[in-house]
Amino acid sequence: MSSPLYRAVRATNWLRRQIRTNSLWFLALSLVVGAGAGLSAILLGQLARGTQRLLFGLAQGEHLSAAEAITPWRLVALPIGGALLGLVLWFLRRRKAVDIVEANALHGGRIPARDTATVVGTTLLSNSFGASVGLEAAYAQAGGGLASLLGQKVKLRRSDLRTLMAAGAGAAVSAAFGAPLTGAFYAFEVVLGAYSTATVAPVMLAALAAAVLARGMGMTPYVIAAGGMHPTGTADYVLYGLLGLICAFMGIVLMRLVSLIEHAVHRSKLPMHWAPLVGGLLLIPLALLSPQTLSGGHGALNLNLIAEVTIAGLALTILLKMLASAVSLGFGFRGGLFFASLFLGSLVGRLYQVVLAQIPGLHVLAPDDATVVGMAAMAVAVVGGPITMSLLVLEVTHDFAITGVAVAATLISSTVAREAFGYSFSTWRLHLRGETLRSGRDVGWMRALTAGQMMRRDVPQLAADASVSAFRERFPLGSTTRVVLLDVKGHYAGIVETAAAWSPDVELVAEIGSLAKLAHARLTPDMGIGEVLETFDRVAADDLVVVAPDGSVAGLITERHARRRYAEELERSQRELYGEA
Repeated sequence: MSSPLYRAVRATNWLRRQIRTNSLWFLALSLVVGAGAGLSAILLGQLARGTQRLLFGLAQGEHLSAAEAITPWRLVALPIGGALLGLVLWFLRRRKAVDIVEANALHGGRIPARDTATVVGTTLLSNSFGASVGLEAAYAQAGGGLASLLGQKVKLRRSDLRTLMAAGAGAAVSAAFGAPLTGAFYAFEVVLGAYSTATVAPVMLAALAAAVLARGMGMTPYVIAAGGMHPTGTADYVLYGLLGLICAFMGIVLMRLVSLIEHAVHRSKLPMHWAPLVGGLLLIPLALLSPQTLSGGHGALNLNLIAEVTIAGLALTILLKMLASAVSLGFGFRGGLFFASLFLGSLVGRLYQVVLAQIPGLHVLAPDDATVVGMAAMAVAVVGGPITMSLLVLEVTHDFAITGVAVAATLISSTVAREAFGYSFSTWRLHLRGETLRSGRDVGWMRALTAGQMMRRDVPQLAADASVSAFRERFPLGSTTRVVLLDVKGHYAGIVETAAAWSPDVELVAEIGSLAKLAHARLTPDMGIGEVLETFDRVAADDLVVVAPDGSVAGLITERHARRRYAEELERSQRELYGEA
């Protein structure tokens, strides 16, 4: 009789096979992931808001950013939170946590459990103590990290693991905002970088499961309903298109401001683990001027939708919130700009509407419509995902007319921001760390396919100071097309073509090195296929030598072979993406 352990192992292996080979089992796993991601988002949100109520003396249901005033002595929670975060960062020094976009683009959807705990814990700590950052980074990381862990346990294929991880991240966003379509397209546009027929069902099912769970537990959606079903015409499209342009500019300014402050902090002599404490101290005067600068801004968004506003008041709030977010992130607090950009966009949209209302004879925009369109246009400039943000407007307003206008504004904002700046906030942060990612598209296979893997090692070599006569004796016509030359130290010194060495115009006593070319064009073994092809294009060569760190010749790659390998790997990845493998 088999032991219980043996039966458990057999059952586990059977389950793995079913999930890997049967679409229905994979959908069932997506459903589990969606429920788990939704529950994690709910728990994180409740924990953060409960801590804020305790620290800042808020009433039940009151949001920090919507408080009329905060007792000044309670603002000491900001530097205290910064000090605690600094202590955590000190323990985690020299380690960069992998986030969901980086994991999907470079690591096939694999996120170490420690990295998930790091991102979730530091973001939760930052938001709970009032820093001007959102919890959405923790939500998405928790959902994506849970999905990645489960996917690795059942040994999913790379493409399936990426899909499941994106489904978990999207499900968490779906639960937080009470918007399943928004969560699903967040997974498609921001995390996966694309969508296909093979990914629609698992991602949508996970997002729906998370949203249903959140509503079943009585959770209030993170964004309130707005919009009054106002008719829209050509003038609205023109004016909201201009608002999209303004929001693109504001989004770029915000991202640049964050990086400028962060750069200044790094250049200073301030130890990195002390930076959050200093940042918390700098946030106190901003919070005294306006509590709307604190936390993500959810409550403040609701407040500004119904309150009487002025141009000066809106402009001041925009400035203070941008400064607070930039100071928080620049001085080391962890979090996202998703909801901060929604809040800022709502303020920009409302300010835009108020300013236009002062111009006699100009078409009048509805205040709530301008608010939600600005919200979507600003968020897409910072976060990306024009369809994601347009669907958020639809799920917030239930108004197809204003959603159409929002699509136009978000497309303009997205196009201008990407052309003028080139990055979303998440990929911009990766760019500052030395990465070149522009989205969550899977480029990890391109880096895994290196020059060292593709090169041929049996490369004919000769000393560069040998004579042409010696070359001809060793390499007759037809024996090889090219020979790699070495200097006196055995280092790479160029390539000479056999046909050129056998030209009747060449002196037999001349050094073969005089015919060398591409002496300064070389590859390294760790170069990815993308870098290899870029080098071929730049130097216009048919062959390139791979040089080891010590200068010796490691191998040689032909352009034809490199492009064939690239095409083969690209075709394989596309088959996996569209479920044909």
